[in-house]
Amino acid sequence: MTTTATTPDLTEALATVLERRYSCRAFTDEPVDGATLRRLFTLAQRTPSWCNSQAWQVHLVSGDDVAPFSERLVARVMAGGPTPDVTNPEKYEGVYADRRRTCGHALYEAVGIARDDQEGRLRQMLENFRFFGAPHVAIITSPKALGPYGVMDCGGYVANLLNLADSLGLGAIAQGAIGMYADAVREHLDVPADRDVVCAVAIGHPDPDHPVNSFRTEREDVANAVTGLPA
Repeated sequence: MTTTATTPDLTEALATVLERRYSCRAFTDEPVDGATLRRLFTLAQRTPSWCNSQAWQVHLVSGDDVAPFSERLVARVMAGGPTPDVTNPEKYEGVYADRRRTCGHALYEAVGIARDDQEGRLRQMLENFRFFGAPHVAIITSPKALGPYGVMDCGGYVANLLNLADSLGLGAIAQGAIGMYADAVREHLDVPADRDVVCAVAIGHPDPDHPVNSFRTEREDVANAVTGLPA
């Protein structure tokens, strides 16, 4: 059996990214240079996948193409209910509901939106479909024929994309909300019928002065998440 050598510096560098990374919800309008984008997606392509299927296919929307895409999505959201390709969770219960609620409360508190401010909540929700002002948005799709395995592979790809973005000094956020309106995404980007729209990832330079970027989500203690872990 072969092993791969590791170094403390390499492990610490990865740990720093994992501990520092957050979901960026406010970006500057400065575009990311082409060389950095190419490095980001080239490295993400190394993501492991089931039987090396590499299920992900990415539509990268940038520059002047972002605004009309956003406008189409906002109009679609305001016109009616979601039509996801990938089935939404039936419901959140127990600790999963608690975590979801805590995250939402922290988000609204960071931007000064009261719990009873329905107009403010709608406005903040629609920021999802404006990609939080990001100059680039990646739409991730998976072959329908691969089902859950393809979606799982795309999840690994998205995680690597988020961590790599942080390592390159960028901000990023995975956006499941975009996948909920798969029909509008499919029409705008001409996504083939044999592929599922999974999610989006907004990418750009984070706005350090925006209050929405000040809050952080917590993580469960590892002992509660992993059974059989040595003491």
